[in-house]
Amino acid sequence: MYSNILVAVDLSNDTATVVNAAAELAGDTAKVHLVHVVEPVAAAYSMDIYAVNISELQQEAINFAEQRLAKIGKEAGVDESNLHTLLGAPAPEVRSLASEIKADLIVIGSHGHSGWKILLGSTANKVLHGATCDVLTVHVGQDDD
Repeated sequence: MYSNILVAVDLSNDTATVVNAAAELAGDTAKVHLVHVVEPVAAAYSMDIYAVNISELQQEAINFAEQRLAKIGKEAGVDESNLHTLLGAPAPEVRSLASEIKADLIVIGSHGHSGWKILLGSTANKVLHGATCDVLTVHVGQDDD
């Protein structure tokens, strides 16, 4: 049904669940891409920019993400050329990459929060709004509602 699947992962313990769900959909015919988006350090943490070397911290975060993604990709049998580590806000970066690689499906994990948490918007919800292809959310983790 799908020929080009983009799997957005957060590198948590739930990543395998999301990747496995995408692999089942892909079967032997669809191309699978994995993406992890590293948020800018300055945006993720409010800190005195003079106290630390932001660019060094940022590069360490990117290097760590690339190594983890390479390991996950290898375990899942995803070609190295289909591994993407990006820097920016997760939702728009995932949607942009999906458009760039002409993905026909985005697979992303979601904790499925309800009530006030949904109003704040999870990454999965933000990816969904504005996506130009199908989006599959895979329920992961424990609900604490």
